[in-house]
Amino acid sequence: MNDTKSRIDQACRVAEDFTKLYYDTLDKRRHIINKLYLETGVLSWNGNGVIGSKKIVKFLMDLPGTDHTITTLDSQPILDSAVNGQTTLMIQVTGTVKYQDKSPKTFQQNFIVTAQGDKWKTVSDCFRLQEPLTPKN
Repeated sequence: MNDTKSRIDQACRVAEDFTKLYYDTLDKRRHIINKLYLETGVLSWNGNGVIGSKKIVKFLMDLPGTDHTITTLDSQPILDSAVNGQTTLMIQVTGTVKYQDKSPKTFQQNFIVTAQGDKWKTVSDCFRLQEPLTPKN
C-alpha cells in the first residue's frame, strides 16, 4: 500500500513540474519543445496526427503564439504490467489558451509521459479545443 501511495504522490509532483515546464516552453520557447518528446512521440492536435519529435516541433512552430492558463490537473501512474515496468504516467490538463489577439478558448490535453533517466518525455500527447456542440436541425 505504501508503494502505491508513493507512486501516486510522485505522479502528482511530476504532473505539476512537467506541465509548468511544458506550457512555459510551448508559450515562450517553442523551438525547443522537441526536448519534451520521445523521438518516436505522437501528437494528436485537434484531429491532426503527427509522429516524431522533429515533426511535432515543426507542427507546433506553425501554430500562432499562445498563452496557456491551467485550470485543472490530474495524474496517475500507469500499471507496471501495461508498460513492462517502465515508470510511466498519465497526465490530464484542462485550461484556457489564448492565440495571439483572439479570445481565450477552453482546452483539454492528455499526456502519457515516461521516465528517461532523470527527465520525463512525452510518449503520447492529445490536445483538443473544447468547442460547444452545435445543434443539428
